[in-house]
Amino acid sequence: MMKIEEIEAIARIMSENDLSEFRIDVDDCKLCMRRGAKVVAAAGVPAVAAAPVAAPVAAAPAPAEAASSPAAEKQETIDSPLVGTFYRASKPGADPLISVGDKVTPDTVVAIIEAMKVMNEIKAEKSGVIKEVLVENGNPVEYGQPLFVIG
Repeated sequence: MMKIEEIEAIARIMSENDLSEFRIDVDDCKLCMRRGAKVVAAAGVPAVAAAPVAAPVAAAPAPAEAASSPAAEKQETIDSPLVGTFYRASKPGADPLISVGDKVTPDTVVAIIEAMKVMNEIKAEKSGVIKEVLVENGNPVEYGQPLFVIG
C-alpha cells in the first residue's frame, strides 16, 4: 500500500514536470492520477482518479449529481476538475480572483483548489462573463461540481 507522502511526492513531480497522467499497478494497489479537467489536460491540477483495491488511500471522485442553483441547470458552468477545498483568492485576505460580472478567457485563473496539501490553480477553460458564484470560500468541492455560472 502507498503512503500519503508517496502520493504527494508523485503529485509534486507531475506538476514540476508538466505530466498529465501517472498510473501505477503494484500488487493490490492501483493508482491513477490525472492533471486537468475531464481528462483533457488544461488546468494543471493533480487528482486521484483511482484508489487501491484492498485499502483505499483516497476515494475516487464522483461527479456532482446536480447544480446547487436553478440558474446553473440552464446555463454553462465552470466545474471542479478535482476533489478538494475551494478558495476564491490566491491567499487569505486577498481579493477574489474573479467576481460576478468579470469577463474570463480559457486561461483566466478563477479559483484555487487545495488537494493533498497542493494548491491548484483552476482555469476557466472557456470564455464568457461570470454570472454567479456557486461555492462559498473554504468549502469542500467534488469532482465535476459546478463552481461558477458563466454566460
